[in-house]
Amino acid sequence: MASVIVVGAGVGGLAVAARLAAAGHRVTVFEQAPVVGGKLGRHERRTAGGTFRFDTGPSLFTLPQVAAELFAATGGPSPLDLVPLDPIVRHRFPDGSVLDSTQGDGFAERIDEAFGAEAAADWRRLWRRAGRVWAASWQHVLTSPVDSPLRMAGLAWRLRDLAAIAPGRTLQGLGRRHLRDPRLRMLLARYATYTGADPRRAPAALLAIPYAELEFGGWYLRGGLGTLATALLDRCVAAGVRVHTGTAVGGITVTGTRASGVMLEDGTEVAADVVVANADALHVYRDLLPTPGRARRLEARSLGGFVLLLGVHGRTPGLAHHTVLFPRDYDAEFDAIFGAPARPIDDPAVFVTSPDDPTVRPEGHEAWFVLVNAAPNGTGPAEVDWTAVRDGYADRVLGTLAARGLDVRDRLLFRDVLTPADLAAATRSPGGAIYGTASHGLTGLLRPPNRGPVRNLFLVGGSVHPGGGLPLVMLSAKIVADLVGPAS
Repeated sequence: MASVIVVGAGVGGLAVAARLAAAGHRVTVFEQAPVVGGKLGRHERRTAGGTFRFDTGPSLFTLPQVAAELFAATGGPSPLDLVPLDPIVRHRFPDGSVLDSTQGDGFAERIDEAFGAEAAADWRRLWRRAGRVWAASWQHVLTSPVDSPLRMAGLAWRLRDLAAIAPGRTLQGLGRRHLRDPRLRMLLARYATYTGADPRRAPAALLAIPYAELEFGGWYLRGGLGTLATALLDRCVAAGVRVHTGTAVGGITVTGTRASGVMLEDGTEVAADVVVANADALHVYRDLLPTPGRARRLEARSLGGFVLLLGVHGRTPGLAHHTVLFPRDYDAEFDAIFGAPARPIDDPAVFVTSPDDPTVRPEGHEAWFVLVNAAPNGTGPAEVDWTAVRDGYADRVLGTLAARGLDVRDRLLFRDVLTPADLAAATRSPGGAIYGTASHGLTGLLRPPNRGPVRNLFLVGGSVHPGGGLPLVMLSAKIVADLVGPAS
């Protein structure tokens, strides 16, 4: 039996803690926030009319088989209450057209009805390619440790896989080559933001992301996606994991060539045989285990999110669980985020989540999570000082919603605003970048490895391999647990 310290109680930290405890190790988790969940955040607002509850992180649950395997490996069946979504997302385009996504070939049929047979045929051809990208990614990348470009290059790719993955081509370029309808190109480009990237620089292999969502379906967790964190915490406690919230780690200690524990911010030293860091990799290599060379490679931050949490009186006809409202010039969004200097987007794409779930809103009301992509927080050329512009920009986002047919300004009970500055403070993610380093260029698929630069140090979570998003974070926990191995 090894003693293991996990730094951070996000989904990755809780998942790896549960797995390692099930494998016979003695596990302790230190979380600097007062609650667990990390970026799978929750926000509650009480009003005279009742209580509103919001997820402030992920709003869509995909690949439920990954969570089912995690729970099965750590003590029993999944306790999650999954609600299938149809549509998965309602897309509203600048010309007024609407396209509802759904699972499987039904989506191509909806494209046919909305945009015509030619657009549907284009999508089906792209989808065959997406299936090959997904199969190759799942087999070679998503479920195995990948530590270096040489490791990636040395995988047993078939020529057909390589042709589908198209090294050197971008996701936007793939859309332009295969999709003649500009609305479908816009829809495809949006999936680059699932990794915090610019679709004009994101690798074409990210085609696996829409495939995972649209081939296997999308779900909501009744009570909110934050119930996943509660379920994982319960599983950890049942397995004997000691979870300390409100306890910040100030550094990872090294003895010789191996990690030997952590130093808490209050100066307490805690020894361990193994350390697993569930923190942004830049925070690990800049602050917890200063490694300047590694830190420099991680400074190109992914995008963040500007969020409005709205208590809305009444009900909105025709509003789906997820609705995205596209701007006329989608490229301008990425110019603003990734340009120098970065700036708030003048006319952003707006993503609205409004669960039809009575456990998260009072009767006769709606709880809206409104997300706009945003540059990281800070005062550098690639950053925006969000504390200085938050209220004015919140007004702009509400105005954008109104201009696109969703004017709720006279129905608001309240609006709460969260910016990248708030995420940075809550989770110690530098700049409030949701996904760590942006997935750009030829190495866009190469996240920081799960194995650290010293023995017995491992990294887990959305900023490291295999990437961001709930299923990939849970896969990273399995990779790390397998690397550590069972208790001897």
